[in-house]
Amino acid sequence: MSKKQITVIPATIGLHQKSAFGDPTAKRRVAAYARVSTDSEEQQTSYEAQVDYYTKYIKERDDWEFIKVYTDEGISAVNTKRREGFKQMVADALAGKIDLIVTKSVSRFARNTVDSLNTIRQLKEKHVECYFEKESIWTFDGKGELLLTIMSSLAQEESRSISENVTWGQRKRFSDGKVTMPYGRFLGYIKGADGKPKIVEEEARIVREIFQMFLNNISIREICRELTQRGVPTPGGKQNWAVSTVRSILSNERYKGDALLQKRFTVDFLSKKMKRNEGEVPQYYVENSHPAIVSPEMFDLVQAELEKVITAGYKRSSVSCFSGKIFCAYCGEVYSRKTWTTTKNRQPVKRQVWQCNAKYPERGEVCPSIHVTEEEIKEAFLLALNQIISDRKRYIANLEPILELLADTGELDTEECVLKERADGIHAQMEALVNESARKAQNQNELRERYAELNSRYESVKGRLAEVADEKQAKRVRRENILRFMDTVRERESLLTAFDEPLWRASVERMTVRTKKDIVVRFRDGQEVNVDITER
Repeated sequence: MSKKQITVIPATIGLHQKSAFGDPTAKRRVAAYARVSTDSEEQQTSYEAQVDYYTKYIKERDDWEFIKVYTDEGISAVNTKRREGFKQMVADALAGKIDLIVTKSVSRFARNTVDSLNTIRQLKEKHVECYFEKESIWTFDGKGELLLTIMSSLAQEESRSISENVTWGQRKRFSDGKVTMPYGRFLGYIKGADGKPKIVEEEARIVREIFQMFLNNISIREICRELTQRGVPTPGGKQNWAVSTVRSILSNERYKGDALLQKRFTVDFLSKKMKRNEGEVPQYYVENSHPAIVSPEMFDLVQAELEKVITAGYKRSSVSCFSGKIFCAYCGEVYSRKTWTTTKNRQPVKRQVWQCNAKYPERGEVCPSIHVTEEEIKEAFLLALNQIISDRKRYIANLEPILELLADTGELDTEECVLKERADGIHAQMEALVNESARKAQNQNELRERYAELNSRYESVKGRLAEVADEKQAKRVRRENILRFMDTVRERESLLTAFDEPLWRASVERMTVRTKKDIVVRFRDGQEVNVDITER
């Protein structure tokens, strides 16, 4: 058997030329990538310097053809989702427009190891090389991917460290009660010279008007339509108001001068995904953190009304001011407007009435309720309110002791303090139990039982705390409703002679119909007046 012979055929193409995938005598089409992470003036200088440097760097090479410097300003490199310049460069490279990409360092390219390696491998499949100047890494080099993996991992850890430092700084500011706002998308405030929120009165008037309109039983959709028709710009500067925008304003505690901090948090530093805080990280509630646009009493009233709309099923309609306010005394169902057609002189005649929604059910008994016209509803309102106005002195005198009782929350305040101390104590015991189990071996069944018992006590205390807070708010809301209605009565110098829609919206909570001789009007202060509309 003859001896095996091996003949070496030497490589004829340089390591950092176009390689074996194309003509070695052709110029390599070269692009560069430049990025800075912030929009500060210092970083702007760095950004411009990078663009200028790589433009000259590529053009000085006789064997390179300058294509373009792709750029991203003010963008973090943690992932590539929002880096439009980077994505365009990769797309052009994969389309065969680029042979070589030059960038300053691995950290400029990407701080996410997975993104970095995936992109490099995609480019290698299309015979596109990358050169990282600082680390002197060529991706077609045999050692390139190993070095790149190490450098990308280091860059990713640096990014993690930076992210954790930023998060720590934010939470430290939260714990210190330092409040910031997204002023560009927040109606009513600007950043003052001292760095604290300052009221913009022109915008604050709009905020107060939104709160007042909602308290006047105007639906959120109707508020949106009104503001849009008047050309009032949204907090984001848009023309059309959305329901979510108005609801956000109505439920934002910052308008009463308080601030709940860390409502959302970043889940992980790579994806930058934000999540609503449901107890995963601490929250901080800062009272009187900045000037208020609406009073705490008005804010609490609005929250109570929102609670009715969202959970209790009270519907507000922009079609009629009576929608959602007329109820059946027999079955408790709401009345809605119906159009009846009758014949008069052989001609169809349409008229509108308000009727119980359960009057003619598909199954079951017919509700014995009666229908009422809008004129009869208006007449019942006039009769009820005029009864109070005509005897306003006695009415107001009877309410004074109720106001004093509602203003006294001393017992609830004391109980709240005791419950908070108890909750803190139980929580400390739970933390101590967890720390102890981490230091030494524990019987897991006993550990779970002790923790479950502590957790049950903690949840019970927290539940009672929530009840106390609700009781205090209910007293504040009731008191504010009474005060507002008392002001309405005081302002009336004479009896009403015609229906007043804004007054109806502002003063009536509901009207319950049994018969035309027995209609009950319940006002916002809780006062109920029985009227007979057949006597008039």
